[in-house]
Amino acid sequence: MTGRILIADDDQSMCEMLEASLAHRGFAVTWRTTAEETLELAQTEEFDVLLTDLQMPGLGGLELCRRVAESRPDVPVIVITAFGSMDSAVSALRCGAYDFVSKPIENETLALTLERAVRHRNLLERVKILSETVKASQGLDELVGTSPAMRRVYDMINRIAGLDTSVLICGESGTGKELVARALHNNSARSDRPFIGFNCTAVPESLLESELFGHRKGAFTDARSDREGLFVQANGGTLLLDEIADMPLALQPKLLRALEERAVRPVGSNSQQTFDVRIVAATNRDIESLVADGQFREDLFYRLNVIRVDLPPLRARGNDSLLLARHFLDQFASVTGKRVQGIATPAAERLLAYPWPGNVRELRNYMERAVALTQYDTIVVDDLPPKVREYAGASIVVASTDPSELLPLEELERRYIQHVLTSASGNKTIAARILGLDRKTLYRKIDKYNLDDGSAPAAR
Repeated sequence: MTGRILIADDDQSMCEMLEASLAHRGFAVTWRTTAEETLELAQTEEFDVLLTDLQMPGLGGLELCRRVAESRPDVPVIVITAFGSMDSAVSALRCGAYDFVSKPIENETLALTLERAVRHRNLLERVKILSETVKASQGLDELVGTSPAMRRVYDMINRIAGLDTSVLICGESGTGKELVARALHNNSARSDRPFIGFNCTAVPESLLESELFGHRKGAFTDARSDREGLFVQANGGTLLLDEIADMPLALQPKLLRALEERAVRPVGSNSQQTFDVRIVAATNRDIESLVADGQFREDLFYRLNVIRVDLPPLRARGNDSLLLARHFLDQFASVTGKRVQGIATPAAERLLAYPWPGNVRELRNYMERAVALTQYDTIVVDDLPPKVREYAGASIVVASTDPSELLPLEELERRYIQHVLTSASGNKTIAARILGLDRKTLYRKIDKYNLDDGSAPAAR
């Protein structure tokens, strides 16, 4: 079935003709010959679209349109207007109509209009369901999402939050790794103690040791007083070491010793300070590749990777992109005081289609932009940035029965491996898992085909 259509027209023969035409195209049609009967039926039964004539005795098509728009805003109304009567069409749109068709009715045009309206209604239903689950999906701090991939993350957080075991959070940039770390902390017995997040690339390498372990007065230039390091500042709580894969190799043995001894030696000091801190590390890099290449210590990796949480990219989270978009819309509308109440269907379709290489962070930024720029009470396509508006998915292989267009197996393999690498943002561990290859085989094929590392689409 294409959709459930309710028709209102005082001409019974017109109703019967439309029913026959639309049924042939897969629609389920119900009709009434008065606006009063139609309104009553629309309140008690479910329909995807209301199609109504404007010229009817009694209540009239415009009033019917207005009342349905007020009482059932989820049901799009399409009005039938006289040929060339733009005034009637404009009046209907002002009364809340979704669209209009002109007499004489062209069956193909009407069918396409109804199909578009049904898709609009279905998307509204999806948005409604997703919006109703926002609260349920925010049980772990600011984490939002109901996809199976995120439910697995929630389950893992609930299972390990109460432990003191070290956790390694892996995921692409912008997926919300710090939010997961905060959720682990806030749902633990340490929640009333400090949570400190530290980006290992945020300070110069020469100051990194002092930042983590502290220093004594006079230990180096500008060390004018004693300073406690982050391990001691976070005592009793949780320390997030973000971008841990970028930790300088020379400092990694000292970090490993601190984790093993649960004590740090401040720079310039001869004594140690003990600490009680849960360590959570995070990275957006293929840390196992770094270990294999000798760029990250294996013993430190195993010390950190006691429990691993893999955070999915937004493109693998299905409808979560729309749920998050609505979450951010409400957030920024509240902050700015703008009365932006929803997302128009075409804009929602663009949000669902876009692959979000920057993940949740990118979506958040674009929704902040959209709320700031929109001139309407809903986000429309023009409020989205060009890369989202104009995105068109790329096909790796064009289906064809023309032998001249078919690809050799080797070229097909080359293109697909490159596509997987790009989709995995260069993470060869994930790419190898998707391709069903071991890492050595993947490296050989990368060399064989001279592929890039997947951090950006290859130029061909």
